[in-house]
Amino acid sequence: MCSWTAAEPDMVVKNRLVGFLLWQSILSSLIYLAFTITIVSWRSFTAMFASFFSFHLSQLLFSLSLSIVLSPKPKFRRILPVLLAVAAVSGSLSAVSLCGINGRVGFKGFASGLFFAAFYTYKQRWVLQFPIIQRPLFFSFKMGIPSAIARALKLSAAAYLFSALLLVFLPHNFSTDLELPNFFAQHITSYAANFSMFLCWELTHHLHQVLHTKRFIFAPPKGSAAAETNPSEPLLAALEETSPASLLKYLAYLDLCMVCENNVDYWRRAAFFEETGETYKRVAAVCLGPLEQLASKLVQGLEGSPDDKAYSISDQLQSSTNRQNSKCSELMNDFRVYTWSARAIASLTAHSRKEDRFGVAQLSGSNAAVISTLIASLLAVETLMGKKISLQPSHNLMGAFGTKSATFSAGRRDVRAGKRRDDPLYAKAYAMADVLRTSIYCIVSAFHHEMLAGAKAGLLEKDWIASGKPPFGTRELLLQKLHLFLDFQAS
Repeated sequence: MCSWTAAEPDMVVKNRLVGFLLWQSILSSLIYLAFTITIVSWRSFTAMFASFFSFHLSQLLFSLSLSIVLSPKPKFRRILPVLLAVAAVSGSLSAVSLCGINGRVGFKGFASGLFFAAFYTYKQRWVLQFPIIQRPLFFSFKMGIPSAIARALKLSAAAYLFSALLLVFLPHNFSTDLELPNFFAQHITSYAANFSMFLCWELTHHLHQVLHTKRFIFAPPKGSAAAETNPSEPLLAALEETSPASLLKYLAYLDLCMVCENNVDYWRRAAFFEETGETYKRVAAVCLGPLEQLASKLVQGLEGSPDDKAYSISDQLQSSTNRQNSKCSELMNDFRVYTWSARAIASLTAHSRKEDRFGVAQLSGSNAAVISTLIASLLAVETLMGKKISLQPSHNLMGAFGTKSATFSAGRRDVRAGKRRDDPLYAKAYAMADVLRTSIYCIVSAFHHEMLAGAKAGLLEKDWIASGKPPFGTRELLLQKLHLFLDFQAS
């Protein structure tokens, strides 16, 4: 597992790119040798070397274009047309390298490369998919090999048919007249070359995903002088100073989430609770910032105003337009940052009950800010899902634990909610709601006794709801929702 060194932050991504190109060349060499041994036998060493060199050149071009377009954020990149052009050229060069110099073969490779790039763009496969479970590199790569082979078989067959259909429109003198045995042999060789090329590309894509989504530890080596004085600075610097769409920022949020949730790096989490409280405030700020942005911008995306009542915002959802959905969809592009932020700050708040020796979390007011932001974000996401949310007068009744129970008009939903479940935007919304709900329950479970005592004394709102205007809804609405969590009835 990688860790922070004295190198500049940009070296993190550059080192991974160099490692990717190195391992990609090894994969290309193995596939080329397998194709040469089983399909083609070269007459001279010079011809084999020229073929080997040109094949590696084509794969290098494709790998570099892949590194340019891949991004952790699912937003259309203007550079994607470059991938179409490079893939077409790379496909043509690969086909000629494997099957020999032939105009017909080169055109098939060109068409196959164009087909692969078009499919790649349509499926938005340039987006980096971070795994749920971080495994060693070898096992992560090995798990994706069967699916890469299966996909290469399907795509190569479809691309081969696509290129064959295009050949029908070529001039007759561009085609070749072969005897029947040679005709079948040429097509078998051509398809094998096509499959080898697609397998190289699929494995290259999978390798890039594995290497660039591996966790990076933003911390000095344990026992060093930097680890004893300020071990959190490299992580906080990456979170605060890097650009929002950079891979480095995503890796920093992933590292922060794993530090807060797991006990492996306990010494790093303990450093967040240092005596001055400044480190904890900075960690809370980088976690709550994206969630506050999510809640406030969802209001704008639904054509609501922060000053509107919650029920009027949810009613506007029924008349939302494609423009509104586009705004919300663009906002949910940072889905992973939102989930990592919620999980990190919730776990850190829960751990603060036993690990915060100086009480910085409570004294700084971060606990109330965390609960308020998480609940406000949950209400905003539930509104996006079509859930009716309004303040009910039945909150004076006592719940199962002696708290004031809250009632939400959650039974009524948007009439289009069933259709929306198949929409990628709403699939992310449902997943985001689950993460936020679990995060709130994580804090409520840790502080359940204190919250119950505060509720009986009438201090729950003072201790756990921030005094300012929440990014979504009202303080009364947030308090009602918190009562539901205390009674374990929030769903």
